[in-house]
Amino acid sequence: MGYFPFFIDIKGKKGLIIGGGRIAEHKLRKILAYEPDITVVATKISDSIKSIEGVKFIEREFVNSDLEGCSFCIAATDDKKFNAYVAGVCRKYHIFINVVDDKDNCQFLFPSVYKAGNLSIGISTQGASPYIAADIKNRIAAELPLDIEQILDYLCSIRENIKAKVDDSSKRAAIFKASARRCMVLGRKLDDDELDEIIASVKENKSDEIKKGRVVIAGAGCGAYDLITVRALNAVKAAEVIVYDDLIDERLLEYALESCEKIYVGKRNERHSTPQQNINELLLAKANEGKYVVRLKGGDPYVFGRGAEEIQYLKEAGIETEEIPGISSAIAVPAMAGIPVTHRDVSRSFSIITGHTSGDGKDGEKTLHADIRNSAAMDGTCVYLMGLTHLKEITDTLMKEGKSENTPAAVISGGFDGTYKAVRGTLKDIVEKTAKEGIQSPAVIVTGDTVNMNI
Repeated sequence: MGYFPFFIDIKGKKGLIIGGGRIAEHKLRKILAYEPDITVVATKISDSIKSIEGVKFIEREFVNSDLEGCSFCIAATDDKKFNAYVAGVCRKYHIFINVVDDKDNCQFLFPSVYKAGNLSIGISTQGASPYIAADIKNRIAAELPLDIEQILDYLCSIRENIKAKVDDSSKRAAIFKASARRCMVLGRKLDDDELDEIIASVKENKSDEIKKGRVVIAGAGCGAYDLITVRALNAVKAAEVIVYDDLIDERLLEYALESCEKIYVGKRNERHSTPQQNINELLLAKANEGKYVVRLKGGDPYVFGRGAEEIQYLKEAGIETEEIPGISSAIAVPAMAGIPVTHRDVSRSFSIITGHTSGDGKDGEKTLHADIRNSAAMDGTCVYLMGLTHLKEITDTLMKEGKSENTPAAVISGGFDGTYKAVRGTLKDIVEKTAKEGIQSPAVIVTGDTVNMNI
């Protein structure tokens, strides 16, 4: 059979559901949001179905006359022969019929449905796999802006206003397109100034698309591509330019538009390939071209990611910005190794400290930051990022400042693909154990009693 996905208005249309059990209720609840006039007929109807408002109930055996005036019927009993009989009656009277678990007797199928206001998405595998249909529906729904219902209501509400302001039908179409695109990029409805800017731009033949640049500083999460947030992934999919770092999973770039410009500006420890000021200027230049720019950073942009510096620079230049949080390695990497950063009665706090050196020593000599020395007095869990090359200096400093040499310590490196390495020990022996295991950067150093938990 060839099932074409018509969208039919069933509001107020009379429909009959034959069956009073769980399956009948499942079908009933699927269509209630579309406001049909439903009658349920069965010898026994569950209390759960009877509790549904706005539905008529006939608790007796089905008779053919129950179908009078119906636009559609759903046969949902556990008697296959009876369901097939109902299907035959419906075909005789040209009433659309759906028979549960009997595709051959169906004239219409139930898709996996997502509904948000004026938006309806229906996915069908023609009965081959309802699970896959539901999975595809969920994936599509997850990629939509959270405010998609409000966006659609807004786009509907501005149509008459635009028609009154713009006589040229082609320009109206360009305005509708640009407005819709801008709403999807922003994930919200437009304010009056944003809409007026689009209208003016199209009326003056400047462009049929919005040309106001914008930069999103987005966290890509920790290592694996599927640890990015839905909001950040949506930004990647809409980006015209992606400026990305060293420690992201490059599979994320496959979600970008084919036309998207991808610019690598990776930096790692002492091997800076692109100075920060150059990155700032690049983001500004692309935004000034009217591009939607996504600055994709590993972990969280505000956890030693210099994201705040970039946003400050762009805001001072008058560029619209947004920050999207990401999963930080300071929490995720210890968790991967079975180390929670907090645990009741073990650690009620955690601190994230840079393991980088800074040129604040004598004659500009690079030394460990004072925060590392101060962390020796901290209770709870301490997480040191970007400190593997200075592991011996860090542990020696902590012990010198009074931290017990028996303080549990761990070093974890690798990703969420099962290739990670984790070494446990104490401040006294963790350097030796780490060297023996050949741990390499990037790695996270953890100290505190939660290291011993190994969940």
